[in-house]
Amino acid sequence: MNIALIGYGKMGKEIEQILLHRGHTVTLRSTRSTPFRATDLTGTDVAIEFTEPHSAVDNILKCFEAGVPVVVGTTGWYTRMPEVREACASMNGGLFTASNFSIGVNILFKVNKELARIMSDFEEYTPSMEEIHHTAKRDAPSGTAITLAEGILENYPSRQGWINESTEDAHQLGIVSQREGEVPGTHIVRYTSAVDEIQLVHQAYNRKGFALGAVKAAEFMQGKAGVYSMGDLLA
Repeated sequence: MNIALIGYGKMGKEIEQILLHRGHTVTLRSTRSTPFRATDLTGTDVAIEFTEPHSAVDNILKCFEAGVPVVVGTTGWYTRMPEVREACASMNGGLFTASNFSIGVNILFKVNKELARIMSDFEEYTPSMEEIHHTAKRDAPSGTAITLAEGILENYPSRQGWINESTEDAHQLGIVSQREGEVPGTHIVRYTSAVDEIQLVHQAYNRKGFALGAVKAAEFMQGKAGVYSMGDLLA
């Protein structure tokens, strides 16, 4: 396959290594200083986008314009998802989006929902979350943390929303975001009582798991139109 890399930072370089190892060709390496146009995607099968929240939607729309399916790893732009879905449908585009491409994290998503369902019957436990990432990450909380929070809220009726700070509000789920050094990503879900604490923890050791998931998503998206997620890939 011919793959365009939109965003050529640490994740882009990690993805490139896996692409080349799996026999793919990189047709474009776009950075802040070397932006791309839709016409630059001629001959490209799929694009992989890892940039920043403020530029993600414009990049996605360029891919739709070029008729190239796009895998998006950037988070923090999801408030514009209705607009992107509408554009995808009207332009017959292909979009694969996920808050996290790690297989381990997607297993965590499933376990998190089941644990929330169980814990909703035990009022003596208070749910909370923490996420830790590298200092270059712009959005907070992380997309992964938001997905985990949504999974809890779906199955824990007493919590009606989340807030990006510690809270004693019995109707809110508190998420503490920390930015430290080069941490690839750590997510912790806690249920705390006066006598003990239950934790779900996912700690990424490096970016390879995210990169491999993004490459597999690109392989999955070749020739496809519509909107897809990790659930479709894992199925």
